Amino acid sequence: MAGLLDALVIAAVAVLVIVRQFRAGRVDADRRWWVLPGILTVTALREPGLLDARHPTTSALILGAELIVGLAMGAAWARTTRLWVEADGSVWGKSTGASAAVWLAGIALRLGLFGLGVLWGVHQHSSALILGLAATLLVRSGLLALRAQALRGPAPAQVPAYGDHAPRAARKERV
Repeated sequence: MAGLLDALVIAAVAVLVIVRQFRAGRVDADRRWWVLPGILTVTALREPGLLDARHPTTSALILGAELIVGLAMGAAWARTTRLWVEADGSVWGKSTGASAAVWLAGIALRLGLFGLGVLWGVHQHSSALILGLAATLLVRSGLLALRAQALRGPAPAQVPAYGDHAPRAARKERV
């Protein structure tokens, strides 16, 4: 049952993240962009069987390769995300077609790693996939936060208050 639950969590998070990123959305560098990757990391590390007890070295190599693929995928996904600044100074972003190609390449690489593990007789737990997804999201979110800060630039010296530019009614003089 835990394997099915892990697969559903992975699928749900991936669908949620992918659907949200292909719609335009505000990129806020002040948000807690590290929370979801942190939750996924804790979820992956709490599960026993991250490494195969019969093939610890080989499973550690596959896990390391999974993490490298996740980190590279996160960096490439952040690089292919289009960012722009709206008139109000907020930074918005949207994934592009190149981002979809990054996802497809990442999935293909992960399937290849899984295939290697099967060939070598290594039992692979879904927590390795969750850990790789966490690495992807952490790198992507962090790099987008940095890019958003760079686009936003230094804070203005004085922020106008509501109504500063509104025409004011003339006062009547009393005679």
